[in-house]
Amino acid sequence: MRIHKEGYKIIFVALILLVALNVVLRYADKNTVFYIMLGISVVFFLMLVNFFRNPRPFFSDDTENIVIAPADGRVVVIEEVFESEYFKKNCLQISIFMGLTNVHVNWMPINGKIIHYGHQNGKFKAAYLPKSSLENERSTVVIERKDGTQILVRQIAGAMARRIVTYAEIGKEAQINNQLGFIKFGSRVDLFLPLDVDICVELDQKVYGNQTVVAYFKHPES
Repeated sequence: MRIHKEGYKIIFVALILLVALNVVLRYADKNTVFYIMLGISVVFFLMLVNFFRNPRPFFSDDTENIVIAPADGRVVVIEEVFESEYFKKNCLQISIFMGLTNVHVNWMPINGKIIHYGHQNGKFKAAYLPKSSLENERSTVVIERKDGTQILVRQIAGAMARRIVTYAEIGKEAQINNQLGFIKFGSRVDLFLPLDVDICVELDQKVYGNQTVVAYFKHPES
C-alpha cells in the first residue's frame, strides 16, 4: 500500500508510542491487559495506515470541459447558493463529505490556472453541517479556465480534522490528475460552479476523487 507523504510523520510517531506503551505493559502486566492493549494498538495502527493510503487513479478520458470530483466521499449538497467569500454571486454548490474510511487526498477538479488562494481559521464543527462551509477552518482555491470561466474549490476541516494541506500556488497551472492537497481526519470539499453547468451526480451518491465526473461545462473552451 502506498502511503501519502502527509502521513509519514504521524505514522512514525504513532508507531514509536504504541511500541513503547506495549513494552511497558508487557513488563507490568503479562496477562489480560497487555493482550487487550496489543490488539487495540494493532487495529489502531492499521486504521491509521489505511487513512493515509495514497492511491493514484488516472483519468484518461477527455478533460477539457469536465468538472471531476476533487475527493472520495458522498454528495451531501447540490443547490444554488450565494457564494459570499470570493464570487459574491449565486453559484451552484456541490459538496462532498469524506468519512474516516475514505481516501483523503484532494484533486484538481478542472484544467486551468490558479488565480486565488486563501486560508481562513475557524471552528471545527461536523463537516456535513451546512454552516461548516463558512464557519469551519478552510482553504479556498479559485481556478480559471482558458475561456475565463472560474470555479471555486474549498477544503473544509471537520470535527476531527486539525490540518488542511493545500498545494495550490497562485499563477500555477491546475491540471486534472494532479493533487490539490490533503485534509487530515474527516472533512469535506465544496465546489462552487457556474449556474449553467450540467450536473451529472445526485444527492447521496458515492463519488471517487479524480474518477467521477460531477459536471460538464455547456460552452466548450475556445
